[in-house]
Amino acid sequence: VITSGVSRKPGMTREELLQINMNIVTEVTRNVVSYSPNCIIIMVTNPLDAMTYLALRTSRFPKNRVMGLSGVLDTARLRSFIAAELNVSVEDVSACILGQHGEKMVILPRLCTVCGVPITQLLPQETINRLVERTLKAGAEIVGLLKTGSAFYAPSAGATQMVEAIILDKKQILPCATYLDGEYGIKDTVISVPVKLGKSGIEQIIELELTAEEKSALANSAQAVQELVKTIKR
Repeated sequence: VITSGVSRKPGMTREELLQINMNIVTEVTRNVVSYSPNCIIIMVTNPLDAMTYLALRTSRFPKNRVMGLSGVLDTARLRSFIAAELNVSVEDVSACILGQHGEKMVILPRLCTVCGVPITQLLPQETINRLVERTLKAGAEIVGLLKTGSAFYAPSAGATQMVEAIILDKKQILPCATYLDGEYGIKDTVISVPVKLGKSGIEQIIELELTAEEKSALANSAQAVQELVKTIKR
């Protein structure tokens, strides 16, 4: 689990972190490969999608053995907001978020449920829009509140969930930053999509049926990551 890097400061974007954390993650990944060549890498460092791509490129591991935290963290935040709004247990809430770990993530309210009931049947659209907007800006909200650092509790809980799914071979479906090579019509990019996690790492990429509007939003989200990846490729 790679967490090394400079954390976000108030007003700092994930993109501004790229140049700073590129060198750190490259060095750490090389050491990981040297001392543990058969490991599975879980990236936590921001900007997460780009750093996951960098770790994959640096390690030269197969793509099933390099992944990022993003979707697990983003869905956990949205699930907690939905649970608080409806006054229900967060354990009964499922959420679906794809794409970039940032403000261009693609939140799919129609696939967010409480005990199988879509939130579109439980909450007015105005409330859903508010929860979506808060989720998009949740990372910046926490940075603003902490002032001297960024989120740590939810990311650590999310990383633990991923580690347990792999070590215990749970075959658990979780949204993770994953290298796509044609899935969802996207190539050579790392974004969050649902995957099956087991002892081999990413054992399957789950492709959801998306509407035309959702496909367009996901393509735009992937494009934002690709712009960062261009810097890594130089």
